[in-house]
Amino acid sequence: MSATPDDSLPPYDGVKLSDVVLVKTAADAAAALAALAASDAVGFDTESKPTFAKGEESTGPHLVQLAVDERAWLFQIGARQDVAALAPFIEVLRTVLESETILKVGFGLGDDLRRVRAKLGIEPRNVLDLSTALRRRGERNPLGAKTAVARFFGQQMQKSKRITTTNWALPRLSEKQILYAADDAHVALRVYRRWRAQDAA
Repeated sequence: MSATPDDSLPPYDGVKLSDVVLVKTAADAAAALAALAASDAVGFDTESKPTFAKGEESTGPHLVQLAVDERAWLFQIGARQDVAALAPFIEVLRTVLESETILKVGFGLGDDLRRVRAKLGIEPRNVLDLSTALRRRGERNPLGAKTAVARFFGQQMQKSKRITTTNWALPRLSEKQILYAADDAHVALRVYRRWRAQDAA
């Protein structure tokens, strides 16, 4: 099978909106923690409002995404001005991301990790960056989610540049933003599961 995305491949369906939870309350955060802490591995990603001016520093992450096999949670960090209101959410993120027993998997996590450290004071542990872990011998470039989906599922993942560069700090995200963000974390976990299953076969 080709390792590069191919327009002739069937589309990758991705996560459903009904399986995505926007964490809005302390109860939402507690429910998320219960599910995430029970998983051996979670998909992980962040989104940040893009910067366009030369020398402008990112204030991200504005959104942190975590996913288990059947659900994804979106934590809006940049939309809230009240730091105290963020405390339950940040504690969930700290517990999961700093856990030595929960594996965090994602694609191209360098910037995500740096921003989480700088903005939230969280030091992620037990992290696997699939962009390098899945590189085959002789491949120099990091592997992206689209290429991984083509390789492991024989499907084409649509990633809209227009959605990528939207404002992730908005208090109300669009359905397209929600699905895009949730997919980034969820697909990483799905690829990881398929990769490990193939290795075990």
